[in-house]
Amino acid sequence: MKTMTFQASLAAALMLATAWLASPASAQTQSPPAAPAQSTAQPPTAGTVPPATAPMAPAPAVSTAPAAAGAAPMAAIPASAKPEPAVVAPAMKELSPWVMFMSADVIVKAVMIGLAFASLMTWTVFIAKSIELSVASSKLRSALKKIAEARSLAEAQMALGTKEGILPSFLAAALREARMSAGLSSDAGINERAASSFSEIVRAEQRRIRIGMGVLATIGSTSPFVGLFGTVWGIMNSFIGISKSQTTNLAVVAPGIAEALLATAIGLVAAIPAVIIYNHFSRLTKGYLELVSRASGAAARLLSRDLDRSHGSAHSRAAE
Repeated sequence: MKTMTFQASLAAALMLATAWLASPASAQTQSPPAAPAQSTAQPPTAGTVPPATAPMAPAPAVSTAPAAAGAAPMAAIPASAKPEPAVVAPAMKELSPWVMFMSADVIVKAVMIGLAFASLMTWTVFIAKSIELSVASSKLRSALKKIAEARSLAEAQMALGTKEGILPSFLAAALREARMSAGLSSDAGINERAASSFSEIVRAEQRRIRIGMGVLATIGSTSPFVGLFGTVWGIMNSFIGISKSQTTNLAVVAPGIAEALLATAIGLVAAIPAVIIYNHFSRLTKGYLELVSRASGAAARLLSRDLDRSHGSAHSRAAE
């Protein structure tokens, strides 16, 4: 009896080994919870050997089902995250000065164009006044050198010739006053009237040489405020757009604010050079007017010599 039981047990063990070798490779990689179920199974008897191997086959299907179920959510996560860059990308654009100008409001565009025109006027005045002051100063210095050795108004006029300028104007005024005051014995009155004529010529020259300086002063003082007006108007429109779109995303808000700030930048670009050029021309104009004063003094001295010479000749004739 014991021998038969041993033979039945040996046959059952052989059957289990054959079934384990014949099972697919996936059965060997079953999840850990399935292992205790096999270890706790009771040894089959002789009459129940075939049914013991039946539960082994469906095990791979059961173990792969959760893996397939878990793989589906993993694949769905990247698919839902892909549309986000596509939503953000259209809102981004290049914020170059030209693009901001073309995208700005009509009022802001008008402000920018006006400020650009003011900047063009500033540099035009700078070039024109630089040439004018340089030429006028060089001509006046040359004329002063020519009459440095002159002894009379007539000799000075001959040295200068028929050239036009501030110094010939002084000489012409002195000669006209001496001619109109002929026969008068008061030299002080002649000098006073000639000095009055010289003052009028100096004031006229000051007005002429300062032409364009008022434009620089106006541009330098008003351009920042004009640019600020464009900025305020543009930011106001930006906030109106924010309220309509109901979003505070920086990609939506930044372009409008940048367009508004561009107006202030252009205003400063127009104002800063205008102030610097105005101060530069103020110094150059002051130096030129000092040369004009020297020319006026030279003409007054020549007139005084002519008056003294005429009185000396009159006294000599009276003595004879």
